[in-house]
Amino acid sequence: MEENKKRHIAILGSTGSIGTQALEVIREQSEQFVVEVLSAHSNAELLLKQAIEFKPNAVVIGDESQFQKLKDTLWEQDIKCYCGVDALAQVVEMESIDIVLTAMVGYAGLKPTIAAINAGKSIALANKETLVVAGELITKLAQEKGVNVYPVDSEHSAIFQCLAGEFENPIEKIYLTASGGPFRGKKREDLLNVTKEQALKHPNWDMGAKITIDSASLMNKGLEVIEAKWLFGLKPEQIDVIVHPQSIIHSIVQFEDGSMKAQMGLPDMKLQIQYAIGYPQRLKNNFPRFNFLDYPQLTFEQPDRETFTNLNLAFSALQKGGNIACALNAANEISVDAFLSGKIKFLDIAEINGNSMEKVTFVARPNYEDYVATDKETRIIAKELIR
Repeated sequence: MEENKKRHIAILGSTGSIGTQALEVIREQSEQFVVEVLSAHSNAELLLKQAIEFKPNAVVIGDESQFQKLKDTLWEQDIKCYCGVDALAQVVEMESIDIVLTAMVGYAGLKPTIAAINAGKSIALANKETLVVAGELITKLAQEKGVNVYPVDSEHSAIFQCLAGEFENPIEKIYLTASGGPFRGKKREDLLNVTKEQALKHPNWDMGAKITIDSASLMNKGLEVIEAKWLFGLKPEQIDVIVHPQSIIHSIVQFEDGSMKAQMGLPDMKLQIQYAIGYPQRLKNNFPRFNFLDYPQLTFEQPDRETFTNLNLAFSALQKGGNIACALNAANEISVDAFLSGKIKFLDIAEINGNSMEKVTFVARPNYEDYVATDKETRIIAKELIR
């Protein structure tokens, strides 16, 4: 970063887990960053507090019922206020924005990310679903527009950091590490009647409800497998998953000579967020430091794919290609929401996901409209399966 040149950031999903942690980073690194745009789906109260503190140029709220109240309050602060996903897709094109942090959860992140890339903005990608749903489209578009996509997920950030200075050296394999979630070591019979509260107790990471459930079902790791293919140009056989309960090694790259590089650190997303928005600089901070003596043993084991079948579904979607990963993501958003609402049991999530993938219309070479149609069709299929 040039001296005295602050980087102007749009944070999409500023009231969620990643968004709030990003603002913690910016609060500490106020010499480096300016908040240009904040957006939230429905948490108007927190969005208002953030806007008053960080004084962005504009805010966008997804929930129309919250818009007028927010607009009236922010008008006094001289902050522009907009509503809806179309408005968000327009706002990210603002000339003053340098980098867009996409921290929205789910399919909703796709349209504004495409708009930001089209406008030539650098992307700090925390919304893995964007690449899961439309990886081919997004990577091609970013290449055409000369836009850099910096991964925020701890695993992909780790791979990205391990590849620094190695971009000419072919990757033999990558290992994405997984904590195993709250149900590591459990078998299917142990999971028949688990509660929402049990599934939301992640042992290491502080994340939103949707991602925490995905972690418990290993779907989060499955989505990361698909994301890794597009971020790093890999074949399915070059990607492996290893369970590492301590969450200290965030992921590993193995090169053609057999040498391996790993990125390590405490399980704290603020480091990955700071690396993505500050790249290529490593900015000094006051985050807690890792101490080897606190972790005398780092252990590794195979994931249990018979119990946690979502991981198999993700690899299957990767092999089949086309619009199937988009369908998997849509079905999973519906099934996780149904589990959180008490409509289905934990093991039903993967079953609904798999059945939806089989029933959806297959499109081998989808365009943007095909992804939109697939998302819509799969949600209808998944809701019918839940009934």
